[in-house]
Amino acid sequence: MPKLFSYQSKLIASIVFMLSLVLAIVLKEPAILLIPFAWLLFPFAFDYCVNKTEQLFWLLILLIPLSTELQITSSLGLDFPDEPIMLLLTGLAVLKFLHQPTSFPKYVKSSPLFFVVVLMMAWSFLSASYGTNPMLGYKFFLARVWYIVPFVILPQILLDSQARISKMAFYLLVPMFLLALQTLIRHSFYGFSFELVKKTITPFFRNHVTYSAMLVCLLPVAWIMYQLTPAENSKKFWIKRGMIVGLIALVFAYSRGAWLALLVGVGMYYVIQQRWLKQLLIGAVAMLLSITLWLATDYNYMRFAPDHDRTIFHTNIKEHLAATVALKDVSNAERFYRWVAGFNMFVERPITGFGPNSFYSQYKTYTVNRFQTWVSDNPEHSTVHNYFLLTLCEQGIPGLVLFCALYFGMLLKAQSLYHQFQNQFFSKVALCIALVLSMLGVINFMSDMIETDKLGSLFWLCLGLLLLLDNKSKVEQSLIA
Repeated sequence: MPKLFSYQSKLIASIVFMLSLVLAIVLKEPAILLIPFAWLLFPFAFDYCVNKTEQLFWLLILLIPLSTELQITSSLGLDFPDEPIMLLLTGLAVLKFLHQPTSFPKYVKSSPLFFVVVLMMAWSFLSASYGTNPMLGYKFFLARVWYIVPFVILPQILLDSQARISKMAFYLLVPMFLLALQTLIRHSFYGFSFELVKKTITPFFRNHVTYSAMLVCLLPVAWIMYQLTPAENSKKFWIKRGMIVGLIALVFAYSRGAWLALLVGVGMYYVIQQRWLKQLLIGAVAMLLSITLWLATDYNYMRFAPDHDRTIFHTNIKEHLAATVALKDVSNAERFYRWVAGFNMFVERPITGFGPNSFYSQYKTYTVNRFQTWVSDNPEHSTVHNYFLLTLCEQGIPGLVLFCALYFGMLLKAQSLYHQFQNQFFSKVALCIALVLSMLGVINFMSDMIETDKLGSLFWLCLGLLLLLDNKSKVEQSLIA
């Protein structure tokens, strides 16, 4: 660590400050004055990142619910501050693995799930190369790297005990509890208005869909931690209150997708208990393929074309739900509009797709005017509202098959580990992962959030924990044998 307060350091700092001051005046750019402070803080930051990487990981987990979207330019944005920390952790981890190759967990390399991830990455790169805008595709590839390394690889090293897994759960739950509480308080001043819910979740969430999705996916985490916490531990009291606040917040988030995800999560608990998951997945895939085939035959999908003048946004939750049932709600009508475009894009390029991150720039020429609504100008630049379809039209059939192989494989592995473990803590964690994944599946069937910092982090964390638990299960089996 350099001696910052030596004579030489003071002299260099003074010169840097004077040069920065002159440049700031000449260029009329006050931000240049930040350079001297960065100069002084850099050694401390460097020492912290290199020697206290574990603390950086815990900081990342803590900041996932609290981060916000930061638009740097009209075409460049990032999630701040969690995404820069992901990038920093990825860089540090890569340097460590290059310097000490043996530090990379061996069992990860032999995991079938991780092999699927490698194939997914390879295909996304190939799809980007054949895409309409390769640079956007390569950006997608790089962004996925700095999600996989911190949330899939590093947990194998840093979450090596029950205490640390519990710590990670609390680092996710506590900030989310505080966010839900402050949202409810702010929302109360608007009379819990359905129309004004978005005002109460800024700047932490873009919309109520992301907020409610994060809420519902953390409820199983809270429930499992409540079960695993001893009665005499004071944390149990707060976990119970936190779950109550979370459920109330979920109700007033007014998100139909999150409500449905909660019901599916409850049902999935009984499916996992009875080991019916494989049959359920086969039945669900068969049903979806049958419905898709029927819709595509003889233009049957045109039967669901909305009435442009009657698809409106309702400011009352009862009217909103009634319009949903009657298929006259504007959000669902717009969803059909995008789905039809996405399917037409798939038909155009069924193998390589249009490339990752290409949907928004391409979809409007593949829409059907009969499905158009008054919000189809899409000022938010949102995508197809179905992650499975988004993968299909951007990365083709191989991309969808690989993602489904990973997702279904994760669900089946979670069920297997739940019944396999003798250790009740790890068994409950596996159950929690299965419930979170089932909810993520429902949410991403109606949205596309795997690439977002909040839901994407949870998805890749689930994979990281599954790899960790799978290894611990093998160790447990060898001890029993």
